[in-house]
Amino acid sequence: MTTRERVRALVEAPWFQAGVITLILINAVVLGFETSKRMMDHHGDLLKAVDRVILTLFVVEMGLRMFAHRREFFRDPWSWFDIVIIGVALLPASGPFAVLRVLRVLRVLRLLSVIPSLRHVVAGLFRAMPGMASIMVLVVLLLYVSAVMATRLFSTDAPQYFGDLGTSLFTLFQIFTADGWSNIAAEVMKNQPYAWVFFVVFVLVSTLIALNLFIAVAVEALDKAGHEEQYGNPGQGGAPGAEGAGPDGGSGGSPDSGAGRGPDDAHGEILAELRALRAEVASLRDERELLRSERGRI
Repeated sequence: MTTRERVRALVEAPWFQAGVITLILINAVVLGFETSKRMMDHHGDLLKAVDRVILTLFVVEMGLRMFAHRREFFRDPWSWFDIVIIGVALLPASGPFAVLRVLRVLRVLRLLSVIPSLRHVVAGLFRAMPGMASIMVLVVLLLYVSAVMATRLFSTDAPQYFGDLGTSLFTLFQIFTADGWSNIAAEVMKNQPYAWVFFVVFVLVSTLIALNLFIAVAVEALDKAGHEEQYGNPGQGGAPGAEGAGPDGGSGGSPDSGAGRGPDDAHGEILAELRALRAEVASLRDERELLRSERGRI
């Protein structure tokens, strides 16, 4: 076994992945402690030392993965995600880059690239983007039309909520998030008792229907991503949501395993078995007719 193969076996070992997850969680706790002034006054040097050690281990881990996978490492979008996260942490925390110090907390997001189930969820979200964009356009149209109607109907009675188009858009967005919409409706209904019809219809259409559409699109995308992962069909595209057989061994299967067959192959096998079964039934039917004809002659 060559050195590269040994390193590859090391970085793909379950205990190695568990160690990386543990380091990420410890780093998340350390970053949380650093937000406490009391903790920094008493243990600031220790927390900074632990943070540097963990960052060094992250760099070593990435170097081992680069050495083990070579070009395959750079073909995996999750590897580029890790490079960006760790690269931001390596920037100096002084001078013009001081503001980037707050971005160190992004290291916690490495859990997305390490845990396969989280990668599956992110892949589903990326697949749901086109459908969600369409629903977002629908919601924007609904908000605009409703804002124009509300401005014309309620600008005189409730100018603080519907005085102009911009104010109406903000108020309806507030109602869309179900934030105190009953108080707004009650204020308008003091002068227009039947205004509840507008608010009830808007809440039903925007909050319930639109939200359920978002959920339906996300669930469908997650189900599709899980189906393709089950049959070993790698995702397409260069976004981190593209699920494939990444170099870290977190997903995908071997080419000779049963998971390498797609649904079309399974469908073809079923059709072939059905054809063979129909041929057997037809031969049995011919034999039965032959026996009947021989008995008739006797």
